[in-house]
Amino acid sequence: MSNRINISSGAKWEDIVGYSRAVKVGNTIEVTGTVAADENGQLVGKGDAYQQTHFIIGKIEKVLQQAGASLKDVVRTRMFVTDISRWEEYGKAHGEYFSTIKPCTSMIEVKGLIEPDYLIEIEATAIIGG
Repeated sequence: MSNRINISSGAKWEDIVGYSRAVKVGNTIEVTGTVAADENGQLVGKGDAYQQTHFIIGKIEKVLQQAGASLKDVVRTRMFVTDISRWEEYGKAHGEYFSTIKPCTSMIEVKGLIEPDYLIEIEATAIIGG
């Protein structure tokens, strides 16, 4: 059986809700849905779909590095967006990181996210050596 490593961001919600920022099992890393909140929990990019997406992927990159991986190891992203008509803004930022990696991806419109100013939440799956 593979060892499981839970990676925490220290956010208060992790204990309240019961989740980890990322979980690594063997060579697979799952990254929790990530929003554009900085280390102080403050929104980054209010009203700016591109900036929120860009910030989130950078945040995902940092947790992957903590787990011994990089964006090159990402095999899937899932983007939950509050306004699918803004797909080009989300897509532009996603493409800046993933245009050569080309993971599987989904962009799904949702009714809302945990805070009304979040326009997008992204999950990622990485497989080291994948």
